[in-house]
Amino acid sequence: MIDVVARALLFPLLYAQAQRVRSGVEPLPEPPGRRAGREHRGAEELRVLVVGDSSAVGVGAPHQDVALARPLARRLAQRLDRTVRWTLLAQTGLTSAATLAFLKARDVPEADLAVVVVGVNDITNQVPLAQAIKRRGEIAIWLEAHAGVADVFFPALPEMELFPSLPQPLAWWAGETSRRNNRAQARWAALWPLTQPRVVHVPMDGVMRPDLMAGDGFHPGPGLYERVGVHLAEVIGRDVLVRQETSEETQ
Repeated sequence: MIDVVARALLFPLLYAQAQRVRSGVEPLPEPPGRRAGREHRGAEELRVLVVGDSSAVGVGAPHQDVALARPLARRLAQRLDRTVRWTLLAQTGLTSAATLAFLKARDVPEADLAVVVVGVNDITNQVPLAQAIKRRGEIAIWLEAHAGVADVFFPALPEMELFPSLPQPLAWWAGETSRRNNRAQARWAALWPLTQPRVVHVPMDGVMRPDLMAGDGFHPGPGLYERVGVHLAEVIGRDVLVRQETSEETQ
């Protein structure tokens, strides 16, 4: 709650700083490269969607090969000894609501699980937190209904106070707001009433490294994408194996 009060008191300064950051940072392009493919490993196949905003699409990396989606698929294939068929459906600037609209306007392939990377643009566009979380639930339900997705993973937001491009007190406020988002998303996932699709909040504590950010000071660079991909592959891979073992035991 302190971040809400601070925002009210500091709004003129925070607004001015945010405008300077927006105007002073040269937008980075979305990296070239394939946005779908297969990482061959084993006979069984896992179908993965990576959905969301500029961090999902890999802004800050020079190519999709060192961004998020394909390296994540490669690591999952190695960890699970499966072939991973992956599809990237993402675009710079998407909020949670815009991500849902983006998906609805496209032919989304069937998949087993999805990784949905959203939230930073909800903060920068001042989307009310309850509204943003509601839209994430709608994303999960839509993915199950239209792509057969059974499990939807929502990574936590990074520690935004560590973004090199943000001056104080804007950095402090962004960090407090991102933590509030993460707490709310974790509670929402824990109380999710549906058995399918299942939603999972993925903590990202300790992954962020300011020295591995891209030149704009706002997006990950290749080294940070690598850390994110390793962490997500570990969490998702462990989850897939546990669910597989549970399923086998109940048969």
